[in-house]
Amino acid sequence: MNRRHALRSVPRLIKGQMVYVFLALVLVAAAGVSPQFFRPANVFNVLRQASAIGVLAIGQTIVVVAGGIDLSVAAVMQLAGVTLAEITKGENTLVPLAIPLCLAMGMAIGFGNGLLVAKRRVQPFIATLFVGILVTGLRLLVTRATPSGILPAAIRTFGRGSIGPIPNAVVLFAGVAVAVSFVLGRTTLGRRIYAVGGNPNAAELSGVRVDRVTIGTYVLCGLLAAVAGLVLVGYLGYADQEIGVGYDLDSIAAVVVGGASLGGGRGKASGTVAGVLLMTALLNIVLLLNLNVQYQLVVRGAVILAGVALYSTDWPRLWRAIRGRGKAAPECLPSDQPRGGHGR
Repeated sequence: MNRRHALRSVPRLIKGQMVYVFLALVLVAAAGVSPQFFRPANVFNVLRQASAIGVLAIGQTIVVVAGGIDLSVAAVMQLAGVTLAEITKGENTLVPLAIPLCLAMGMAIGFGNGLLVAKRRVQPFIATLFVGILVTGLRLLVTRATPSGILPAAIRTFGRGSIGPIPNAVVLFAGVAVAVSFVLGRTTLGRRIYAVGGNPNAAELSGVRVDRVTIGTYVLCGLLAAVAGLVLVGYLGYADQEIGVGYDLDSIAAVVVGGASLGGGRGKASGTVAGVLLMTALLNIVLLLNLNVQYQLVVRGAVILAGVALYSTDWPRLWRAIRGRGKAAPECLPSDQPRGGHGR
């Protein structure tokens, strides 16, 4: 019985650990293709690059687990970076005022997304897409498409500084990942988020305030998108209208590769972290090999397709087919072959 139960759990184990297996394979391949990949300077550079998209993808994970999607996150990132530069004008003394304002703006945009999805029943894809377009248009209108502010030295120091050998951005990314992992896996709110994503009707019948949970997930996603924007501009050292372009799709790709279901009800922060590291490592290998930037798009698309294909595969059915084929082998014996002592 124990052996049978262990065999039945194999497909679930394969599916749950797929992203970690592929991450390990990519790291092994990286060592062979480019020996300089594992130099400490390059490793920390990869982790620093992964931090902004990682924080963003963690926020996206919360929404996806609840059965939604947020395509406005890139617009929120750009808004946070530009707003910080516009308010501070390079003055460190204005940073304590600018950062809370940027975070509040991200939360407000998330709240608007949540209202459209939960109260007005607009499809998340449509609602967040047009909110992102609206935010981008208003930002360009106000700034006349030319940010006039510059980043204060404190933000640049944070974005490029380190605590010992570990970059500040990596510490922040790790803290966000641990916090969200704890919330999703160990708290009542986390269980409600999974319940809403798995079956909102059943969750509502169980007493879960589905609207509140849905709005809350978008607020958290907007908050983390603003944080990711601040991390990104701090790392780059300047604010620009085009910073963060494409990060919305990259964050979704990392979530999907990490094992989350776009239908909701499944996903983990740890899987998203692995997905982010997998994508960042692949892109870093492309750069180390001095390949054209077009190859980055090819790698990105291939990773997304592979993730969708692997996680949409019916592994239990495939495993049953493989086991069934193995059991069918004895039936192929010749008809005159004695079977179990009854051949005579």
